[in-house]
Amino acid sequence: MLDRRRWLKVSATALAGGWAGACASAPTGRLDVPPPWTPLQPVRVSRDRVIRVVAGLRPYRAEGFVVRAERLAGKLLVHNYGHGGGGVTLSWGTAEMAADLVTYGGREGDVAVIGAGAVGLATARLLQRRGRRVTIYARDLPPDTTSNIAGAQWSPSTVSDNLNGPFGHRYERAARLAYRHFQNLVGAGNGVRWIDNYFPRERPPGSGGYSRIRDLFPEGETLEGDEHPFPTRFVRRVATMFIEPHRYLQAVLTDFRIAGGEVVVGEIADLAQLAALDEAVIVNCTGLGARELFGDESLVPIKGQLVVLRPQPGIDYLTVGGGRFSTRGSQYMFPRSDGILLGGTYQRGVETLEPDPGETERILADHGAFFRAMEGKVGSPPVAGA
Repeated sequence: MLDRRRWLKVSATALAGGWAGACASAPTGRLDVPPPWTPLQPVRVSRDRVIRVVAGLRPYRAEGFVVRAERLAGKLLVHNYGHGGGGVTLSWGTAEMAADLVTYGGREGDVAVIGAGAVGLATARLLQRRGRRVTIYARDLPPDTTSNIAGAQWSPSTVSDNLNGPFGHRYERAARLAYRHFQNLVGAGNGVRWIDNYFPRERPPGSGGYSRIRDLFPEGETLEGDEHPFPTRFVRRVATMFIEPHRYLQAVLTDFRIAGGEVVVGEIADLAQLAALDEAVIVNCTGLGARELFGDESLVPIKGQLVVLRPQPGIDYLTVGGGRFSTRGSQYMFPRSDGILLGGTYQRGVETLEPDPGETERILADHGAFFRAMEGKVGSPPVAGA
């Protein structure tokens, strides 16, 4: 017997295909029952569809991100950095935590936010909403920040080595705060939307590091065999928010400027230069730059490399993992309006931003094998304009 979910899918498809006309004429042959999944088009992976290869450095701390306050030359200094691979995802959450430290830190006056990535922009906007006059000081602005290279589905991954200790509670609070903020930003103008995320696996998938916030991924279900269109035995499907950084960061920066915020472009080389700023409050959102500026040697870069394919109409789902088709490293596909992102790498301690040709070949080969096998299972209908 078909369960209710599968029955609804089958019956709706059959009705559209001609059951309604059965009253007019008797069927002449057997009705082919369609597969029980929502049709998904495979990604066409080939070298001639590659439009760019990019790499970025995640600012990772094994202990987790830093949100704390201290004094610097009579000023209130609040730190907000070290998010690893969860910078975009957690940005509004740790921004609110940092804004609380500013609000209740006993220091009035204007605020300087150092850094214009996802964390810095969110922090600046929240402080504006709390009535502070804010200036952003940054060496680089979007689209030239690390945040622009992010995937970036709403998924706080690679944030800490241990989410079960005391840090786990801070991680959970930041995630829940950020989750609510991003819901308010859903819309084409902000580059934020809901999307289905699939985790193909050969074994039944577990919750992993998301156990604390599992309820933030709605409509979760595990599919097996012919219940899904992927070339693996199991798939875990969840709904998640998806952020397109090239749209999202510009939208937040525009909102900041409309609200009266100022931007100063330039590099702050040392603490003396930082202390000399006019603002009475400083918020450090420098990411990996905090290692040199504040001497935090616990910060470790994790290199992430992406291969970007030409946009492909009809691709509106995410995949993370590839089962037996993953030879090493990580494997994920994120469709953005500016290209199909194929990832990736997690190279801890690698400092260079130069793409690795070997990793490019591996990413293309693994994704190519995965989606060709998917095409063999579901077929590949032609797509207009592809």
